Amino acid sequence: MPGMDELFGSNVFNDAVMQKRLPKDTYKALTKTIEDGTQLDPQVANVVANAMKDWAVEKGVTHYTHWFQPLTGITAEKHDSFISPRAGGKVILEFSGKELVRGEPDASSFPSGGLRSTFEARGYTAWDPTSYAFIKDGVLCIPTAFCSYGGQALDKKTPLLRSMEALSTQAVRILKLFGRDATRVTSTVGPEQEYFLVDKKLYDLRKDLIFTGRTLFGNKPPKGQEMDDHYFGSIKPRVHAFMNDLNQELWKLGILAKTQHNEVAPAQHEMAPIFSVTTVATDHNQLTMELMKKVAERHGLVCLLHEKPFAGVNGSGKHNNWSMSTNTGYNLLEPGDDPASSAQFMLFLTAVIKAVDDYADLLRISVASAGNDHRLGANEAPPAIISMFLGDELTAIVESVMNGTPYSSHQKGDLEIGVSVLPKFPQDNTDRNRTSPFAFTGNKFEFRSLGSSASISDANVVLNTIVAESLKQFADVLEDAEDFQSKLHELVVSTLQLHKRIIFNGNGYAPEWVEEAKRRGLLNLVSTVDAVPYLLEPKNVRLFTSHSIFTETELRSRYEIQLETYAKTLNIEAGTCLLIAEREILPAAIKAMGALAKTVNEVKATGVASAAPAKVLAALSSRIDKLSETIVALHKAVESREEGDALANAIYEHDVIIPAMNAVREVADDLETIIGKEYWPMPTYADLLFNV
Repeated sequence: MPGMDELFGSNVFNDAVMQKRLPKDTYKALTKTIEDGTQLDPQVANVVANAMKDWAVEKGVTHYTHWFQPLTGITAEKHDSFISPRAGGKVILEFSGKELVRGEPDASSFPSGGLRSTFEARGYTAWDPTSYAFIKDGVLCIPTAFCSYGGQALDKKTPLLRSMEALSTQAVRILKLFGRDATRVTSTVGPEQEYFLVDKKLYDLRKDLIFTGRTLFGNKPPKGQEMDDHYFGSIKPRVHAFMNDLNQELWKLGILAKTQHNEVAPAQHEMAPIFSVTTVATDHNQLTMELMKKVAERHGLVCLLHEKPFAGVNGSGKHNNWSMSTNTGYNLLEPGDDPASSAQFMLFLTAVIKAVDDYADLLRISVASAGNDHRLGANEAPPAIISMFLGDELTAIVESVMNGTPYSSHQKGDLEIGVSVLPKFPQDNTDRNRTSPFAFTGNKFEFRSLGSSASISDANVVLNTIVAESLKQFADVLEDAEDFQSKLHELVVSTLQLHKRIIFNGNGYAPEWVEEAKRRGLLNLVSTVDAVPYLLEPKNVRLFTSHSIFTETELRSRYEIQLETYAKTLNIEAGTCLLIAEREILPAAIKAMGALAKTVNEVKATGVASAAPAKVLAALSSRIDKLSETIVALHKAVESREEGDALANAIYEHDVIIPAMNAVREVADDLETIIGKEYWPMPTYADLLFNV
């Protein structure tokens, strides 16, 4: 195996490769485009394309693709070869700047939320030079944005790039007021990824896993996660081999895979990378999920990324560790040691507090899905109520600022923003709160509510934009201030007093918190259908349009798609539930009942006085009748669907289909406990969770 220096990034057309293969002038021009967002000269694009093609061909590549992220939440690619015809039946390998910069995939078959009609097929991909090209499966992949013929964003990359620009613009305005020389600010993310691994042979016997990604039936095994023995436990050889293989593939693509361990639930694991620029981290997380699935199959396993593949045990999430950094290498959420940096930190912290309080609804919407509805607030993930955890020490500082009272800890002295020195914080100045959706963890915020299968783009578009809005409002006030220090102090104090309700350091699982949050005026958007309508609130439309993240039409398309996806997901689940209940569980139960009835008659024939067999038969018969009734009820619910608008359809699925499916499951799971293993038609939870 090659050394790490040879392996890492070996399949990436990264900065080191570009420096080596591009003429100096071309390299400088491309770097300027990447760093400053300037347009790329067509001649520069031609030189870059040729160098990229030569590098890829040397590695055995014959095709390239514009790799993009449509609104399906996964990635898409259309492969084209480098060959170009020549006279005499010959071909030559060519790749032009035009082909690098722009592509034209069919846009009609991707979700568009009404932006495109089926007959309107044209769409464009545009090279994103801020994310390096890479080789995957023997194909040169060029990260791109994806838009319609009319220029509307049809992907998750374009809004993310727009939000990065908005955040940078407003953050630089603030930094100039503090005399900083930074010219660009980027948000950074380290997304931790949770997942399950199950044996593929067992997976293939579960149609619910195949069609929906989660088990629609299954009785909880005698042992689950109660003993806390799986968390950080010794990694089994088969899983370890998978992890080693996965690391190799990720490292080749320049993905900074760092941490791996067993998670809380049996068969559950986690991988965490080192943080990187948010756009790159988003690309890398999409690749990570794809590679997890591919590598698992090599090992006879299946990687489950559903938020709740098994009822009764912990589901899987994704922790989005978010911060802001300057192009001069400074973390804006790192508390400082001098008056200027301390005041700067407090202002940026206040901006985040304000942003989360003003737009908690958008943060909730950014993580809303049918899968994540099973997980949020289920004592394994943060609640649906968005709040912020700052920890005792930072909260005490915030309170002293709001109240104008002395603060004493490691250092003593009155706290005046920009005058006295804030106390020096250790990296981990407080405990962690696993029940908080949005927790400060030393020099970043951990947004813990994301579902494991989600693209991190949605959450980070919201984070970048809402913080940009807070910073814009602050800059508008401070740029006109006659006395900067005085106005700064006044602004921070008044903003913290106005938005302190969002800060909660307690137990987010406690029933009392629901009542307390209601008293504070915080939203409790329990389900996707509760949350998504808030996307079109006037304040939210103004936010996104004013920062040019979405047009109102683009925003409405996201609203439609999120609700349609929710309804379609439950539609598929209902169909799968009926398929399994009618064709597998009910026949198996009837077969078991027939065998048991035969046994009862045989026992009677012996003259032995035993009531037990008849009682078991009666119990089984009663449950079979009940299962049949619930199947009929679910059929009726499915057949009674009436086509309405996206919200009405989603509400019907939530209010009618989910309870009907739950009723079928309740009886079926009860049947599983009294039917012999030889009759039960599918692998059980015990089989799936303890056979890897």
